[in-house]
Amino acid sequence: RVEPTSLPQTVAAFHSLVGIAASTAALGDFLNCADTTKLDSIHLGSIYLASIIGSVTTTGSLVAFAKLDGRMDSSPLKLEQRDRINAGLGLATLGCGAVVMGAPEMGTGVAALGGALTTSGILGWHMTASIGGADMPVVITVLNSYSGWALCAEGFMLDMPVMTTVGALIGCSGAALTKIMCDAMNRDVVSVILGGYGTKSGGKGEAMKFEGEATMTNIDDTVRLLQESESIIIVPGYGLAVAKGQYPLKDMVDSLVKSGKKVRFGIHPVAGRMPGQLNVLLAEAGVPYDIVEELEEINDDFADTDVTLVIGANDTVNSAAEDDPNSEIAGMPVMKVWNSKQVIIM
Repeated sequence: RVEPTSLPQTVAAFHSLVGIAASTAALGDFLNCADTTKLDSIHLGSIYLASIIGSVTTTGSLVAFAKLDGRMDSSPLKLEQRDRINAGLGLATLGCGAVVMGAPEMGTGVAALGGALTTSGILGWHMTASIGGADMPVVITVLNSYSGWALCAEGFMLDMPVMTTVGALIGCSGAALTKIMCDAMNRDVVSVILGGYGTKSGGKGEAMKFEGEATMTNIDDTVRLLQESESIIIVPGYGLAVAKGQYPLKDMVDSLVKSGKKVRFGIHPVAGRMPGQLNVLLAEAGVPYDIVEELEEINDDFADTDVTLVIGANDTVNSAAEDDPNSEIAGMPVMKVWNSKQVIIM
């Protein structure tokens, strides 16, 4: 049984299996050919693409798994010549591809494929290692798209239309989800993949220093406030998953609803460590789907809300995204919880 908190690394591990299958199948198909010099360009292109996309997916997914599972430091790898290393590996992979596309003899073709597998694998490892843990939700969607395109190329190679179609669907859906995730973080997808940091709107000046004093509360006062409120919004984050608090939270929501309160959940697109993780978490606890709303659906309702409970969320409710142009999350769409009459952060 996989715990909800372990879903991101489990998904990354499964993506690596797809990559391994695509690369090994491509190499096996080439080795199984009686005369490689007579292969057409479509077949050769399919073998090459399945090999390199599968290799990038495999190593990238393994690094993502290691970071998400705590087996590797989640901070980004920052080599001085990072971009030049990526460019060099990319050019080497393309060079091997040119040899493969020339329909070489078996020995030369295997050497070129092996070179492409090696350089693309190192490229996948380096690019993913250069991405910080905060961008893992986007990495997961990118790898999902890669696995789809690897499957698509494999379908062309094996002349299996169903596999090609399924792979294309997975690749396109992963790409679309990546775009949604990047928009939700105000990030540029190229910047994320190449190990960039911060949002597109982030300035380079010193971050704003917010003044004010936090007001502490306790369980009794919180219970009393909830009992006196009519409209309540709960904004969960990854901290809820770590604390495994979805079950007692569901019991609390049931009690509030029975008391005639209007209770809803607000889910940010990048809440958690992978797309939809908080939705799965709440569904597992039995929270009705019709009271779970997305950012765009609920953001304008905070002004009419008596109490907002923020449980285990951070950047997704940070007003610095709107107030501080020098913040690393400047311009990122966030839950405007501060518009509520009362906000309790747990």
